[in-house]
Amino acid sequence: MSTLKSILVHVDSSAQSAVRLRLAEQLALAHGAQAAAMYAVTTALLRYPMAMSAGADMAPMLAHVDTQRVEAARALFARSVDRQRVGWREVSGQPLIDVAVQALYADLVVLGQRAVDDTRDVDVPPDFVSSVIIGSGRPTLVVPHITTAPTKLDRVLVAWKPTPESARAVTGALPLLLQASKVTVVSFDEGDVAATEAGIIGYLKLHGVQADFRREVALAHDVGAQLLSLAADEQSDLLVMGCYGHGRAREWALGGVSRTVIESMTLPVLMSH
Repeated sequence: MSTLKSILVHVDSSAQSAVRLRLAEQLALAHGAQAAAMYAVTTALLRYPMAMSAGADMAPMLAHVDTQRVEAARALFARSVDRQRVGWREVSGQPLIDVAVQALYADLVVLGQRAVDDTRDVDVPPDFVSSVIIGSGRPTLVVPHITTAPTKLDRVLVAWKPTPESARAVTGALPLLLQASKVTVVSFDEGDVAATEAGIIGYLKLHGVQADFRREVALAHDVGAQLLSLAADEQSDLLVMGCYGHGRAREWALGGVSRTVIESMTLPVLMSH
């Protein structure tokens, strides 16, 4: 895939949604794509199931909470983007399933990272990001929760490993790589480094992407942290990598590197399973 024509951005009632919306609009303008915002949250009834034991009067109160949240999200959407450029859709109930299914029809999905210690942002389940990535199989751009404004994704670090997950991430990132001013591929592979370099650099070159290659020796205790440190050293605006996990239904078990990056990212990360 070397074109980007459809972008799906997840929206909830958090202020960080504005950053995701503006980034999705920015990407849509840069690539001549259509962007659609999808408001998808867990209903208050499911968030606070024990509240119903307090009496039937709680149902209207919980419904009012949901109304307040969606109205806040609508207002945020109206302030953040041009409604002629970004569409709007609302669902409520099972955000994980709803977004993962809608993602099947998007070239790129934009989600927001949730802080590990964040107990306030409960619009979506804690495993929302990883489950959508793995459940949809679509290229997904995850925006760090610390980001306050969208940035140009100009300097890209690609974490390459000769695996299907890594290959899908690179393929999904091609539209962004083609517009980047600098692309660096890093490999922690212990195998035939020369063949790895020739393979990935040659593939990117065929698609019009000029990239540098560097090999790093993996630190067994925490390659994820090592990768994020390298991204900082390279002054990267975007990290591209495969997302590794396995499981059934929502019982996903992330690989160590994927888990570290999703929890500790400080730059946007494009991932694919």
